[in-house]
Amino acid sequence: MHGYNVQVGEWVGRDQFVPRYNVAPRSQAPVIRRADEAGQGAASSSSARRMPSLEGKETDAGAVATAGETEPVQVVMQTMRWGLVPHFSKHEDGSLKTINARCEALMGEGRGMWASIKGKKRCAVVCQGYYEWVKKGKERLPHLTKAKEDRLMLLAGLWDCVTLEGSTEPLWTFAIVTTEASKELRWLHERQPVILADDHALSVWLDTSGGRWTGELSRLCAPYSSAEHPLLCYAVPKEVGKIGNDSPTFVQPIAARKDGIEAMFAKQLRKEPSTPSRPSAPKRSRSPSDVQQTVAAASKKAKAEKLNTWEDDSEIEYVHDPRTDSDLPSSSASTPKRARQSRAKNQKPKVADPQTSSAKITSFFPKK
Repeated sequence: MHGYNVQVGEWVGRDQFVPRYNVAPRSQAPVIRRADEAGQGAASSSSARRMPSLEGKETDAGAVATAGETEPVQVVMQTMRWGLVPHFSKHEDGSLKTINARCEALMGEGRGMWASIKGKKRCAVVCQGYYEWVKKGKERLPHLTKAKEDRLMLLAGLWDCVTLEGSTEPLWTFAIVTTEASKELRWLHERQPVILADDHALSVWLDTSGGRWTGELSRLCAPYSSAEHPLLCYAVPKEVGKIGNDSPTFVQPIAARKDGIEAMFAKQLRKEPSTPSRPSAPKRSRSPSDVQQTVAAASKKAKAEKLNTWEDDSEIEYVHDPRTDSDLPSSSASTPKRARQSRAKNQKPKVADPQTSSAKITSFFPKK
């Protein structure tokens, strides 16, 4: 995996993953975890697949050198559902908000839901970037944050596995760990995912050999500040806000789209130059007789316009419809209201097309 010096040999549940540009909570997504954690038959699963390593050789499992161990730890990629269900659950509790886990809740010595898994079940969520919305007035504008060098992004996560009552299959789920936003992204949102910037951060996060939370893990949860691997954030189409929508344009800057700002300016530049106007003829001096004729003509025109003024009639209402202007004669602007109404009786009414309203989402592996 580019930038992380990790080899992933096995992908458990690969057939359960569908590449999308708009991955919503409760969707299936790939994570990287230690292969020897809570095995539960993961390596022998019928859905397991072999993947070529970075050298092109097939292996049963990948490896990553962790900080606290001398030998590389075997890691696997596994498809899990976004939204953690604790291992002690008998049924799914819809009231639990376990899509994200605040890092502040992991650093303490409390006995909350995260206490039993933060030391043993950590994972890295594989994605291309993540979406966040900024509110401007009544609008919520989506933005995509990704690695500037256009590589995959690994987010710190926690995972768990449970077999619910009435089911025989284990349910694998995960949550994304969040922290305070960096000063560069605070304008967008006050929180952001904990991003594992490099292979060292990944090895520290996946090192669960001690089975407990450490100070080094807390330091990883500081707001993102890697100068070596900067982030890029830009506005994306509003359609990404509706679950079920999916398009490769969701990860493209909205300004660079075919209907974006850059395209608008490019279209203007492609327009042919306008034809230069002809020089106007010099005005001749006007004699007193010309002035008298002009005043007289204006007086007659004013009287004619007054005679043709529409009468006030409370029983007649004329609604201007610009779609019918092409059907009217050029003199319709001075046609009385009653005459227009009589013509309107012979025309079939036009019905406007109904307007449809437009209706978190992490962008994982793009479709090839």
